Amino acid sequence: MTKYSSRYASSPEAVKKYDTQELRNEFLIDDLMQEDEIVLTYSHYDRYIAGSAVPLKDLALESIDPLKAGYFLERREIGIINVGGKGAVVVEGVSFELDFKDALYIGSGNKEVIFKSDDSKNPAKFYINSAPAHTTYPTVKVSLAEANKLELGTMETANHRTVNQMIIGGVVTTCQLQMGMTELRPGSVWNTMPAHVHDRRMEVYFYLDIPENQAVCHFMGQPQETRHIWMNNHQAVISPPWSIHSGSGTSNYTFIWGMAGENLDYGDMDVCKITDLR
Repeated sequence: MTKYSSRYASSPEAVKKYDTQELRNEFLIDDLMQEDEIVLTYSHYDRYIAGSAVPLKDLALESIDPLKAGYFLERREIGIINVGGKGAVVVEGVSFELDFKDALYIGSGNKEVIFKSDDSKNPAKFYINSAPAHTTYPTVKVSLAEANKLELGTMETANHRTVNQMIIGGVVTTCQLQMGMTELRPGSVWNTMPAHVHDRRMEVYFYLDIPENQAVCHFMGQPQETRHIWMNNHQAVISPPWSIHSGSGTSNYTFIWGMAGENLDYGDMDVCKITDLR
């Protein structure tokens, strides 16, 4: 079964006036990882889709009404990262086995995509990102070990982290979708600090590996007009192009970042000086 919801774009002027619940309603995705269902959120920022599939039995990816398409990947590409038990994604009859934190890119034009779990008692939990695509590129699996790894930050500034670039130029060829996973070291809690914006691209963060009874405070908004959203494990948050996207946890954690928009330059960002944030 597939469930979906839509989120319209909000201007920075409107967001300045949002209270806590309005912020959460507009940007927080808190209904992911429902067993035996595919759950999707369609954002009008760059027509990006974020969602999940947790198959106890086989689940087929189907088109949803906003796409007005005969099948989901008719004009789209998709990235998938497994954050649960072992599973597989079957693409046009070809099975790709995905272990914990393995990724899969599927290009447009593939009509059949089926999600499977090896063990329904420990199901795979597939996190999904999708963006419009102008052409077709090959389907590619990227294990966590095969990711391009960047070591950033320091323990002294509480942001020592490993950035695993997985679905990104140099690893996988895509139209506009980029995805990866950032793992914070024990004792570090800040992600994406110094913060930045990139008006050419939107982004979605999905938080995982948050210990029980801990949380992450995600910061968003214009650099001089920031807001925050408290987040739990396996929740995602939409980041508009005009917004910073950073967070600090009560413990170390991991997050998956995904983005789409004007270009594929990972380094294209406008960094905000920490002391200028408001």
